[in-house]
Amino acid sequence: MQPKKVIVFVGMPGAGKSVCVEYLKKKGSPFAYFGGITLDEIKKRGMEVSEATERLVREDIRAQKGKGAYAVRIIKQVEEFFEQGQNYVVVDGLYSWTEYRIFKESFGLNAVIIAVVAPNAVRHKRLTTRSVRPLTEVEANARDYAEIENLEKGGPIANADYFLANDSTVDQLEADLAKLLVKAGLNF
Repeated sequence: MQPKKVIVFVGMPGAGKSVCVEYLKKKGSPFAYFGGITLDEIKKRGMEVSEATERLVREDIRAQKGKGAYAVRIIKQVEEFFEQGQNYVVVDGLYSWTEYRIFKESFGLNAVIIAVVAPNAVRHKRLTTRSVRPLTEVEANARDYAEIENLEKGGPIANADYFLANDSTVDQLEADLAKLLVKAGLNF
């Protein structure tokens, strides 16, 4: 019997995590989205979705329920997918060191952490031109600082099992991801 794997993407905003997740979704993998928790909470609070409200809610949830609050919720979703017979579940957007540790403690080697990395200038250009929730250069910098300083995002990136450089095209990123999956023994 094949072990069940959780493929967890981590990276700074605009690095390409969502592109990787979309690639795996097209291959039939179910996914869980950290950002979905934030967006649901913003709606629940009757707030408008913006960079400021997203940051406020992300930080507030973690301040109120602990730095591992998102991971606990996402792990429940992952386990439900496994109970439905899924062998792989993709997770988009792990943030904190605490969340990283929770995933590794919960799933051990079956939690495969992939850091998607890109130079700041490339990421920020993507963020300013994206169609959904675009950011200004000032907002992109502020988000980078907030995620590193307030959400411990550097640790999971530094300790990822695999690194995927994304400084080219979507096609190149998808090709590199396909090669990485083979290397990691993740057969889609």
